[in-house]
Amino acid sequence: MRASVNLLPDAEPARIVALAVEAERLGYARCWVYDEGLTARDVYVTLAAIACNTERVMVGTGITNPFTRHPGSTAAAIATLDELSGGRAFLGLGAGGGLTLGPMRIERHRPITAVREMVESLRGLFAGETVDRDGEPVRFRNATLGFARPDIEIWLAGRGPRMLRLGGEVADGFVLSYVHKDTIGDSIALLGAGARGRAQPPRVAYSTMVCTTDRDLEAAKSHLTFRLVDSPQPVKEMLGVSPADVAALRAALGEGGPRGAAHLVREEWLHPFVIVGTPAQCRSELAALMDEHGIDEFLLPVQEADTGGELMEAAAAIVPG
Repeated sequence: MRASVNLLPDAEPARIVALAVEAERLGYARCWVYDEGLTARDVYVTLAAIACNTERVMVGTGITNPFTRHPGSTAAAIATLDELSGGRAFLGLGAGGGLTLGPMRIERHRPITAVREMVESLRGLFAGETVDRDGEPVRFRNATLGFARPDIEIWLAGRGPRMLRLGGEVADGFVLSYVHKDTIGDSIALLGAGARGRAQPPRVAYSTMVCTTDRDLEAAKSHLTFRLVDSPQPVKEMLGVSPADVAALRAALGEGGPRGAAHLVREEWLHPFVIVGTPAQCRSELAALMDEHGIDEFLLPVQEADTGGELMEAAAAIVPG
């Protein structure tokens, strides 16, 4: 199965671990765990628990950022997770969104530069090199990490053209998460432009909801709230999302989180981002998108522990093998 899951640790760790164990049983190849700061349980504690209770599934952050932790702390955490899991760890990295950074009053300062510097520094640390960097904002002095596997995969995620080009240039893989389906081709082209001259371009994972019921569509509105806010301006214009709409979403997110803002997401905004229909229709559309754009992996977001098992089982029958 060319599929993986991204688990939001919004419930006690034992329940998230149970979902990861079920994902492995269903044949999912990779288990990502959201790093959402104060809005969810700690990503590395959760990943360690998953690693100790699974045998085959890859485990990693989905996604972390350069700002909430020093990149050196992230490097040590991922290398430790890799040891604990017997070489199954990977790193998912992005610039960080408002849902994570906002409650900590952290501002994204030069996010593309920060991600680039973090990737370059971690590559050196994973390879056993001594890293010195007086960057903006990533800084190291005589830093070493003596227990890492040099080929730990680094995946990037984002929606803007600069992040896509950077992903093509430096990443092992790139996650296209809740992108407008009409822009997937443009995103793949930007990745290719960044990868020009590389022997091995990054693999591509496509992440969105698969909606076969009205309940799925309602849940997808919650998923889309903060992603609409963080979408590139041309995408907002394509959808007719006005500055007033964005302001209302931000305010509702600040007061009640994604569930509290879901009622502001219009159904016409939803369909361009998610796979909708009967199971057979969803399977056909997803297979066509993956084949047309050369997508390597489908990443299923699982944000509700109560329904996660049912969602993973339904999606496992839909994702093309």
